[in-house]
Amino acid sequence: MKQKRHLFTAAFLAALGNVSAQDKPNIILFLVDDMGWQETSVPFYEEPTPLNERYHTPNMERLAQMGVKFTQAYACAISSPSRCSLMSGMNAARHRVTNWTLEYDVQTDVESNVLQLPDWNYNGIQPVDRAGEHDLKNATPITALPRLLQENGYYTIHCGKAHFGARGTVGENPLSFGFDVNIGGGANGAPGSYLAENEFGSGAFHVSGLEQYYSKGTFLTEALTIEALKALNKPIANRQPFYLYMSHYAIHAPYNPDKRFTGNYRQPDGSGVYDAQLKANLDENEINHAALVEGMDKSLGDILDYLGERPEVAANTILIFMSDNGGQSVGPRQGILNRDPNYPARGGKGSAYEGGVHEPMIVSWPGVVKGGTVNENRVMIEDFFPTILEMAGAKSYQTVQHVDGKSFVDILKDPTLKRDRTNIWHFPNLWGESQDTAEGFGAYSAILKGDYHLLYFWENRELRLYNVREDIGEQNNLIKMQPDLAKQLAKELTAALKDCDAQRPSYKQTGELIPWPDEAVIR
Repeated sequence: MKQKRHLFTAAFLAALGNVSAQDKPNIILFLVDDMGWQETSVPFYEEPTPLNERYHTPNMERLAQMGVKFTQAYACAISSPSRCSLMSGMNAARHRVTNWTLEYDVQTDVESNVLQLPDWNYNGIQPVDRAGEHDLKNATPITALPRLLQENGYYTIHCGKAHFGARGTVGENPLSFGFDVNIGGGANGAPGSYLAENEFGSGAFHVSGLEQYYSKGTFLTEALTIEALKALNKPIANRQPFYLYMSHYAIHAPYNPDKRFTGNYRQPDGSGVYDAQLKANLDENEINHAALVEGMDKSLGDILDYLGERPEVAANTILIFMSDNGGQSVGPRQGILNRDPNYPARGGKGSAYEGGVHEPMIVSWPGVVKGGTVNENRVMIEDFFPTILEMAGAKSYQTVQHVDGKSFVDILKDPTLKRDRTNIWHFPNLWGESQDTAEGFGAYSAILKGDYHLLYFWENRELRLYNVREDIGEQNNLIKMQPDLAKQLAKELTAALKDCDAQRPSYKQTGELIPWPDEAVIR
């Protein structure tokens, strides 16, 4: 294996010298579902943690040596908001797809005795050039990223999870947004099953279009990878630049066993290996979860190997690795919920805390990015829209939507640059899997500026303030010690929400809108 890697490196470097600076680069966005920033053997914290020891991701390690690791990458705490921001460049407060989508005209929030939730866009984003009146009800029309890439000469491939628009709308189908190929993408935000013998699920969460794998026993992650690589053959043969959106369903629940890798997390007697973070043996869910992570990593390795066999293509291909939200920290997880799964961060998917929004991110850009480096500049999920378009050389595009994202091409080209990036989150919703406000769940808005993370919980109008550089676990609420800073951040958060025309929840009993964050009483 080492010899093969050395040969790949030599061929890659040789090809790099043959790539014309005028050529449009190929772009692969490798997006993982529900992957926390520590669910990898690549450390994204200032030092390795026990979770980095649990997971086996050699191909992420390989990619990190090829490119730059971003330690301050963020997304929304829930899937659909992140994916809609990625496709549109809009902050979630502006596109208003603030919770996860599925069925037409159906809100996915849980009921509250206190809050009346605002009428958010539960039918998702919709392509402005294809959507009709039916599609645009409780939806946001956009000029989509793949459409703009397509107009700039790219062959566009969607593979895996979409989760952009509700079932029965044109936004359900990735082809409507400008993808030339759609493999397995629809309204569903998770697979009914990863197992071929279960036909990759049934009903609302069935992953369609992969029937040829039912009899082969191919795990879903593997089947999607095989199909993605097949799809690349066409643009490569035609010498056409391609955009591959490799959007895995992994590592979202259900935690079906990927038997290619489950044995790596078992002892000879079949029980789980001892885990330093849990101070216990892994249970079946954690064994299967770790195997899902390794299967995802194997997919990344297959893509890198495919490019390695085509060194001229590899030398002109940008690969971006990212997750859509924090790792799951409740439900099937083992250990202390909201503590162990994303340690040292607090919370997880759905939570306002770092564990819900901090993501693993790596960028490889041959000839531009120096391998094995680290960038501590902050990035937010809507930044990917203008960044990818700038990478593609698209300069004169127009969109119907206001783009909130800021390109990070400049800090890729010059890593000495420092950017001041303030991140805004808006979730005026109630997620179905937890309502534990103590752990950052419930209806909230938040701002991250400099070292400080301010959270605002709409139901009780509570503000919390943390210094995430000194306190990544967000255990020390500074609200009483630094009230002036909290008030200033609350003003900035309120101004950003108003600029986005963000909607607010109200009180059920009175119908009164809940005051903005800057009207909260510090207590």
